[in-house]
Amino acid sequence: MEVKIRKRARLLQTLAALIFLGLAWGYAQLEWSVPTSLSRSVLQGRGEILAADGTVLASSADGQRVYPQGALAGQVVGMMGTEEGLEGIEHAYNPQLESGQDITLTLNPRIQAQAEAALARRIPKSGGDSGSVIVLETRTGRILAAASYPPFDPNHWRDYQPSDWRNRPLLDVYEPGSPIKGLTVAAALNEGAITPDTVFDTPMRRYVGERSSGSTIGDSVPHEPKLTTTGILRYSSNVGISHIVERLPGTRLRDYLLAYGYGQKVDLGPIRTETGTLQSEKKWDALVETTSGFGQGMSGTTLQLAAAYNVLANDGLYIPPKLVEGNDNGERREVLGPRARQIKPMLQTALEGIRHAAGINGYSCAGKTGTAQMVGDDGRYMKGQYNSTYAGFCQTGDPRITIAVMVHGAKEESGTFQGSQLAAPIFQELSAGIISMWGLPPEELPDGYSVGNPATVQQAQEEAAASGVATDGESGAQDETQEPAPETAPAEDAPTQDSPAETNPDEMSSDETTSDEAISEETNSVEQAAPAAQE
Repeated sequence: MEVKIRKRARLLQTLAALIFLGLAWGYAQLEWSVPTSLSRSVLQGRGEILAADGTVLASSADGQRVYPQGALAGQVVGMMGTEEGLEGIEHAYNPQLESGQDITLTLNPRIQAQAEAALARRIPKSGGDSGSVIVLETRTGRILAAASYPPFDPNHWRDYQPSDWRNRPLLDVYEPGSPIKGLTVAAALNEGAITPDTVFDTPMRRYVGERSSGSTIGDSVPHEPKLTTTGILRYSSNVGISHIVERLPGTRLRDYLLAYGYGQKVDLGPIRTETGTLQSEKKWDALVETTSGFGQGMSGTTLQLAAAYNVLANDGLYIPPKLVEGNDNGERREVLGPRARQIKPMLQTALEGIRHAAGINGYSCAGKTGTAQMVGDDGRYMKGQYNSTYAGFCQTGDPRITIAVMVHGAKEESGTFQGSQLAAPIFQELSAGIISMWGLPPEELPDGYSVGNPATVQQAQEEAAASGVATDGESGAQDETQEPAPETAPAEDAPTQDSPAETNPDEMSSDETTSDEAISEETNSVEQAAPAAQE
């Protein structure tokens, strides 16, 4: 009897186990199969992402999300996972795309392709790690290109490192360096504190700040003991900037930097952007004011740099950048008045010295280079590694585009790491290509304006054609940041004026300034640590 009972018990246990397994299998079918069919349905109904001219950048086909242009604007577009967007526009506009709405970007695919191609050609030769470019339509703030390097193809996003997904012009944060000098001088002009011809004492070294907490700043490029304001920009003199900022009382310079867009978020709606850093008012002393005046001890993104220089291009008007058509975030604001418009010819003079690298025959161009020694995670400068930057615009009387370029981690051993050797030629290449693409006529320029061997539009057109990027035949445009930068390096590791690579004066024309040919205006400047930048 007991044996029969045990057999029946085992039989019931076996039946119970089979029933449980059957139920578990059925539940698994419900849990796994239904979302798969639903996700295919969601994908098929998902809206497209388009460039300004209608070029499809993202769409759905056969139950899959596809990116027909491959790596073109890959970091901007981002990618989609099984059910929702993970990065870029796919993530930021996920609710709208899920509802079937198409998202049209302001990007011009041909300008985007040119920007990506220029970065891809030049960064490897410099030994750089990454880079970014922003091209703004000057009058409207529309972002025509937001290029990142290394490239990223969202069709195969799992094959890339997460760092390759970054929309670098909006997210990588770094010390902007010497391009800030143009903004500082414009602010002082606006205040009536200086004129282009104001003369300053400019020794090669000068102590700034309180006796107990100040530092000695220095210039790396030899120049006259007295310089005009224009000469200060041309020779990228930190000492000269230190005199200029003294004429801006209290936190006035900080107020201008905020108005230019530094220290605050660039509002692109749901699209993520980094803020960068500015010292707080509480810590805004003489040394902080001086170092901020030449772009050290503060940080920002390439988008912020482009937006700030767009103020100069627009005769003092800040125009909020936008990346999605129809989404106007932020308000226009007057930052500078008529007196500050003198900054344009002054920046033209600053460019004359490197016109072979940044100029274009038949067109006026204005801008400022920077070469900043990189700062490591430990807060110390990294020997032989640099950030190369340039910001500017052409057709200075009525600019159509404003461009900012940044290359991160260029190596000194490459021989092409300085702003004039790396970032400026990228600006030149893009400007010439866009001028050719839009068929913009040459300007009437003064005799003797063209110095050195600046690029011609035809040369840029041939270079672009060789790389497979079309540059001609398009009508004119419509009129419509990496972890945050660390603290400044400690005194014993800060570069001094003995650090720069030697410059051979015999290799330069008589009109060429060495301001950005020598290593770095902004990092070879402070012999003690500047205070850490604060939000």
